[in-house]
Amino acid sequence: MKNNAMKKSSKLVADFLQKNKLHKKEFAQMIGVTLSYVYNLIDENVPFSTRSTTLERIAVVMDINPEDFIEYQIPSEVESYGENLLMLKDLIKSNKLSTVEFLKMFERKKRLELVDILRGAKPIQIDYSELKNIAVALNMSNEELFEMWKKRMIEYLEQGGFNIEKNKKLLTSMFDCAYETMKSDK
Repeated sequence: MKNNAMKKSSKLVADFLQKNKLHKKEFAQMIGVTLSYVYNLIDENVPFSTRSTTLERIAVVMDINPEDFIEYQIPSEVESYGENLLMLKDLIKSNKLSTVEFLKMFERKKRLELVDILRGAKPIQIDYSELKNIAVALNMSNEELFEMWKKRMIEYLEQGGFNIEKNKKLLTSMFDCAYETMKSDK
């Protein structure tokens, strides 16, 4: 068995929900499944999921590694969104928040998207106003927020084929203008 001393996956989830006083319905919404599915997983009426997306979402919410579930198979193509993701996770920890506490700071319809961001399956938002909501929740300074947005924008431009070096002057001008706009938006 893996890390959690021979505990069944269903027991891990049930214990987590009880310990964190997290309702099954809220948990289901955070991981993108139905309430009846969560009940069935915990009651062992259905086999525990082997779908990597579901297991990764469950692991993110529980603050554990997906490998802690015996059913987890590491996907062959793992997409990760690097520096910003690590920064986001570090900020959650430095604010002494569990993932559940962080997720509860947002409206229900945003939580699943945040879970997918935290598991590295989706990039951090490029929309500045969306990032600002995260920044407020994590007590980020405007400068930290701007740096996160800037890194994400560069990543986005590079993925679209934008040559950073050849367009350095344009990029610098764009970021200088964006920074001034952000400062005046306080």
